Amino acid sequence: MTDARTYSVPAIHCGHCAAAIKQEVSGVPGVHTVDVDLDSKIVTIRGEGLSDGALREAIEDAGYEAD
Repeated sequence: MTDARTYSVPAIHCGHCAAAIKQEVSGVPGVHTVDVDLDSKIVTIRGEGLSDGALREAIEDAGYEAD
């Protein structure tokens, strides 16, 4: 079963931001896809057995804070 998690990341504003988040989050076990919507500043992550803590940590490792 595929899970989906959505996070608001207010500080994202460009393609570099999106790429940094995608790179970090893609390395989290279970992650299948990472979508970043720059207009809404929403990150949507889909996968299996997703850990909220690990996903938030990956976003923070990319230099951003998830609300």
